[in-house]
Amino acid sequence: MTGFIGAALSFPTVLFSFLLVVVVGYWLLVLTGVLDLGDDLDVDGVPGTFLAGLGLGGVPSAVIFSLLVAVAWFVSLAGTALLDGLGLGAGTRIAVSVGVLLAAAVSAWLVTRLVAVPLSRLFPTETDATRHAFVGRLCLVRTGTVTADFGQAEVTAADGSSAVVQVRQPGDERMPAGSSALIYDYDTEGEFFWVMPAGPAFDPMRHIPE
Repeated sequence: MTGFIGAALSFPTVLFSFLLVVVVGYWLLVLTGVLDLGDDLDVDGVPGTFLAGLGLGGVPSAVIFSLLVAVAWFVSLAGTALLDGLGLGAGTRIAVSVGVLLAAAVSAWLVTRLVAVPLSRLFPTETDATRHAFVGRLCLVRTGTVTADFGQAEVTAADGSSAVVQVRQPGDERMPAGSSALIYDYDTEGEFFWVMPAGPAFDPMRHIPE
């Protein structure tokens, strides 16, 4: 165990160990609902364009970054453990460690690129036109609440397919998880939908008195 910790905290693994802690912490916060995955699910924009230039487009940036860090950490850890057993001198050790760092970065890119191709099929890119098609439709709130800067809801398209989208409301009306909301506008810049609570006129089945 001591050898593992030592390798994880040695150069170059320590660089990726820090990033791995950040990645694990991020996903734990997303899973517990503290953070909104939101914008990271978008495969467009500046991050998406940069990743596409690296051959990693079509997949959310958070997923790509997590894969890059995980693979780079594993490769650098294996390389560091190997170096520990060679008994190299200080100068040679530093030079070889830089080589391990480069090998870890290249390996991370190669592996992530191989994984990104099949993963991209799970994240079809939506255009503004298809997103605007959701305006006027009912959605089901999936987060504990919907505010002016937080919220997700599930909406069903005309073809029967469903999607989880980012939603916001300008007021402070209560919209708990499981409640219905009406999508009335789409914010192109923020890439989210404006919603309002669905009244009986829009969703009578959800407002039948018990």
